[in-house]
Amino acid sequence: MKPWVRYVLCAAFGVLAGGGGAIWSVRAGALGSNERIDAWTTGRDFGTADASARTRAIVALRGLLALPAHEARYYNAAVDDTGRPLDGTCTYRVQGGALPATWWSLTMYDHVGYLVPNTAHIFSVGSGAISVAERTGWTVLVSPGRQSGHWLPSGTGTGFELTLRAYLPVDGGTGNLTAAQLPKITRESC
Repeated sequence: MKPWVRYVLCAAFGVLAGGGGAIWSVRAGALGSNERIDAWTTGRDFGTADASARTRAIVALRGLLALPAHEARYYNAAVDDTGRPLDGTCTYRVQGGALPATWWSLTMYDHVGYLVPNTAHIFSVGSGAISVAERTGWTVLVSPGRQSGHWLPSGTGTGFELTLRAYLPVDGGTGNLTAAQLPKITRESC
């Protein structure tokens, strides 16, 4: 084989491998994939001029809107507290407490970034739905079957991700929530 043919084949392979790796990295990247805090991941450069090319690509592919950190912090979970992928055929208990933010929401998405379709048309639970008595200790059940209390239906039973948004964080978005402040995700049954 002539040397120039080898160079062309190596260059073509390098472009395909590099491009494929970049596409995989963006498609597999959860919103906030820079820092891990237990089951949750987050990032600091959303909605800023300092956002990396990878962050911009992930937001363009999966994020409807990424506000700057002083307006909202985003935390994403694709696994439970033991590291198992979240499965729509299982029931999960998501337990949290008071968050240092003006308002928060917990929303369920599929792995592509769309809301998980369900017949109840419930896609999110926000702090406005939590009573004053529950604010220091609330629970949301994620399950394919209807649950009493705060419930997110997992729809068709496929894998899913949870996104916690903390709006107007009290620290101005300069820091992350701690493991003690973030909700715990416990699989109860499958």
